[in-house]
Amino acid sequence: MLLGVHCSVAGGIENACVMAQTLGIDTFQIFTKSQRQWKEKAFTIEEGLSFKAKMKATGIKIAFSHCSYLFNLASTNEELRNKSILGLVAELHRCESLGLQFAVLHPGANRLLTETESIRQIAEGLKLVLEQTAGLKAKVALENTAGQGAAIGYKIAHLQEILSIVGSERMGVCIDTCHAFAAGYDIRDEAGFDSLIQEIDSLVGLEKLWAFHVNDSKGELGSRIDRHHHIGQGKMTLTPFQYLLKNFPHIPKVLETDKDNEMDEVNLQTLRSLIDLKDI
Repeated sequence: MLLGVHCSVAGGIENACVMAQTLGIDTFQIFTKSQRQWKEKAFTIEEGLSFKAKMKATGIKIAFSHCSYLFNLASTNEELRNKSILGLVAELHRCESLGLQFAVLHPGANRLLTETESIRQIAEGLKLVLEQTAGLKAKVALENTAGQGAAIGYKIAHLQEILSIVGSERMGVCIDTCHAFAAGYDIRDEAGFDSLIQEIDSLVGLEKLWAFHVNDSKGELGSRIDRHHHIGQGKMTLTPFQYLLKNFPHIPKVLETDKDNEMDEVNLQTLRSLIDLKDI
C-alpha cells in the first residue's frame, strides 16, 4: 500500500527505520539534516550502507527526504540563492548515500518578482543543481503549495512550467492534500479529486507523480493557509484519503501531521480502516 509517515531521525538516522518498524509502515520521509539550519552534513560510505541495510531489514520499499525550509530558489538575494543551490546539491548527495529516491522541495517565493519571473528563477536554479549533481540517481520532487504569501506552486500549472523549463528526467512532483485544498482545489469528493488528478496528468504526467503528503486541513477551502490537521479532523472529508488509497496504492503516501499523543498511530489506523482489501 506504500503508506507511511515522516519519521524522526532524532538520536541517529537509523532510528527512522526503528520508528517505521514500530508503526508497521513500508515507506517514509525524513530530514537528512536539521531543516532549520544551513549547516551541512555528509554521510560516510559505511553509514550509507548501514542505513540501506536497515531499510531492507525493516521492510521499507521506498524512502525519500524533505529539503530544508530555508531553501528558496526564487530568491534574488545572491547569498540566499547560492546557499539554496549548494544546499540542494548537498541534499541530493545525502539522498544518494542513503538510498533515498528523491528529495521533496518547496519551489520558492519572491514578492519582488512576478509569478512568471519567479518560476523562471526557480527553474534556472534547478538546472544548476542538476548540472552539479550529474551522475547521481537521486531526484527532486517539487511540492505543491497552499499559496501563502508569494509562494509558487499553488497551481499545478506552476509545477508544469518549472518542469518544462528544466527538462530533466530527474524532476517530478509531490502532491500535498492539505496544500491542494487550501489552494482552492475542492477534493472533498471523488469527482473533485479526480479533476485534480486529471489536471496533473494533462499538465505534468502521472509518471511524474512520485509521492503524496496525506494531510487534512485546518484551513477552509481556498484559504491559502498551510496548516495540517489529523485525518478526518479538519475541513476535508475522509473521501479524498479513501480515493488515494484505492487509486494510488503504488505511490508513497506519507503523513505530515503532529505527532503528539501517538497521533501517527491514530492517523494510520484511520487510513487503514478506509482500505478495501479487494483493491490491494
